[in-house]
Amino acid sequence: MGGVRILLLAAVAVLATGCQAEVAGQAESTGFLVKDGTQLRFRPVLAELPPGPPTGSAADRQSTDPATQQAAARALECAPGQPDPLAGRDDPALPLVSCDRVRGTKYILGPGFLSGADVSRVDAAVDPQNGGALVNLSFTATGARTWAEWTGQNVGKQVAMVLRGRVLTAPSVQSAITGGETQITGKFTLPEAQQLARDIAGG
Repeated sequence: MGGVRILLLAAVAVLATGCQAEVAGQAESTGFLVKDGTQLRFRPVLAELPPGPPTGSAADRQSTDPATQQAAARALECAPGQPDPLAGRDDPALPLVSCDRVRGTKYILGPGFLSGADVSRVDAAVDPQNGGALVNLSFTATGARTWAEWTGQNVGKQVAMVLRGRVLTAPSVQSAITGGETQITGKFTLPEAQQLARDIAGG
């Protein structure tokens, strides 16, 4: 698609994610329609643990008990490319212990409150303000209402976007996000932003 699609309306707020490489230059945006039946889930981040080797024995990764969640996080193997036996079989109504898909960061996540059915379109673009790359999300009308309510109550907290049980990204909410449009910013290269947009859309 042609042109750079940047959403600068007052209703648009930004999610910030960190520790990617700096980017410069101009490029066209790349858009993706979210696939029907995608297993994308939006889950609140309850705790984040640094990468590290698994310790202890396996525990229930969807327990509602905080001690069991901590034990499951410590025991979870998070090496990149490691197959996840829970992939695609997690219950969105329950908490989830999961990993970041790249860095191996471990997360304890709350129940899902939005799904891929609530997102209509995702694209990656260059931010003309700083030359970095960003990801734009467009929500359905129903998704926009839920997203506005959740972000309004959780400013400063992280939200994980989880596909088939694995965390794609876990940015922080910068302000209440109304209007159904959201930007994920960070030190992305454009290819990284395009890959994230593709993953959020269901691969």
